[in-house]
Amino acid sequence: MKLYLIGHEYKYAAEQMLLTLYPSERPEYPVGKPTGERIELRLSRGAKRVTGSCTLVQGEQRWYGRACVDNGALTDALTEDRICQRLVKNAMYRAALQAGHSRPAWGALTGVRPGKLMCTLLEQGLGEDEALRRFIAEYDVSPERAALCLDTSRHTLRAIRSLERRDVCLYVGIPFCPTRCAYCSFVSQSVEKSMQLIEPYMDALMREIEAVAAQVRSLGLRVVSIYMGGGTPTTLSPTQLERLCTKLRQVYDLSAVREFTVEAGRPDTITLEKLQVLRRHGVDRVSVNPQTMSDTVLETIGRRHTAADIVSALELVRHFGGFAVNMDLIAGLPGDTVEGFSDTLDRVLDLAPENITVHTLSLKKGSRLTLEGTAIPTAAEVSRMLDLAGERLRGAAYGPYYLYRQKFMSGGFENVGWARPGSENLYNICIMEELCSILAMGSGGSTKLIVRDGGRNLRLTAPKYPLEYIQSIDRCCAEKQQITAYFQAKERGESHVLSTP
Repeated sequence: MKLYLIGHEYKYAAEQMLLTLYPSERPEYPVGKPTGERIELRLSRGAKRVTGSCTLVQGEQRWYGRACVDNGALTDALTEDRICQRLVKNAMYRAALQAGHSRPAWGALTGVRPGKLMCTLLEQGLGEDEALRRFIAEYDVSPERAALCLDTSRHTLRAIRSLERRDVCLYVGIPFCPTRCAYCSFVSQSVEKSMQLIEPYMDALMREIEAVAAQVRSLGLRVVSIYMGGGTPTTLSPTQLERLCTKLRQVYDLSAVREFTVEAGRPDTITLEKLQVLRRHGVDRVSVNPQTMSDTVLETIGRRHTAADIVSALELVRHFGGFAVNMDLIAGLPGDTVEGFSDTLDRVLDLAPENITVHTLSLKKGSRLTLEGTAIPTAAEVSRMLDLAGERLRGAAYGPYYLYRQKFMSGGFENVGWARPGSENLYNICIMEELCSILAMGSGGSTKLIVRDGGRNLRLTAPKYPLEYIQSIDRCCAEKQQITAYFQAKERGESHVLSTP
């Protein structure tokens, strides 16, 4: 699709809305007079207001969209930038609706964190009813999705009140899995192909853990949550897990940690000896992730275990004791049906985990599903799956406590974490709503430095692939010195963005 930007250069905003409305289209930016089928996006600044307008041309027909705001709303540079991007998006969105595009469940929202917008309204002093009304009116979100967002925002605000300025979370990435799932686009290596990388990877990881710990100690930061993800961390042997957990306890003060989560997502990696290691080091939450309880679908997505293996793994975890359990499900997997997903819900609810996370299938570019063009359920079927999940989970006394969206999600829906009262995971809320800094260690790890009282966040991203990470460990460790520089700049009231080396 040809895009013409007139009076601005908000390419990213235009492309985000294009992806939401026309996911099969790719942006083009021709030079010269606008011709052919196209989208013209204008931004104009008048004496009283700023206006975004869109002309959508398809064949011989034209449709128009417009959005504006009073100049008084542009209180500073960051606010002006955010509002102008929203005007460009809303203008395109409204032109597309005029052209007959169906209204998405999340309306004109394109971001991954709709809860941040709802929380902003609530923190401005609006009551819940007024915030809900404004959210629906401003972003054209369906009442059902807006209510879901309000539910999760209550937990966000509660988490904000519980955090102190120097609280941080730790993330440790283990990029290895027994096999690679067909839907996966994470940087994870099958141990069948990369067993020889695990030990040198662990050596490199130990160095980065020490580098980050030095920053934490010098700044007096307080670790409140640890999350070990991947990949599948329990792909590591008991000895390797022992080494990793011992290192964390040696170099960090973990006396303020409220929760310690390890993704034991693949049931074929869970053993009694590994559980003993994890509990000995204070791990109190694990993920046992079925994704589906259909053996046929499990085979289709490349998992070498059965639904019975999931039940056996969970029985082992429960028998050992001391762990809260999360179980992940995915709506929209290839070969699944509404009836099959309904059966999965029933079987998982019978297992009574403390947390159930319901994901919507996201067709990422690097996944085997995308590369092979595998057939998947329709958006209407995925919608019904998610509706069933909400009905059943609420009926079983689970409540939604965090949500986020991703690119290329079936039907443009969302991922939602559900929890029994008192079992909400702080790390998930913090990372999704950007409540505190996340200090990441490991390949593909993304350290995100956050101070909520203004200014821009800073992201430090490690190399994606294990071998690349191992070879770049000196640079990764040196880069972590920016943690101190960032916090010291914030202490001085500076909001500039530090550059990565």
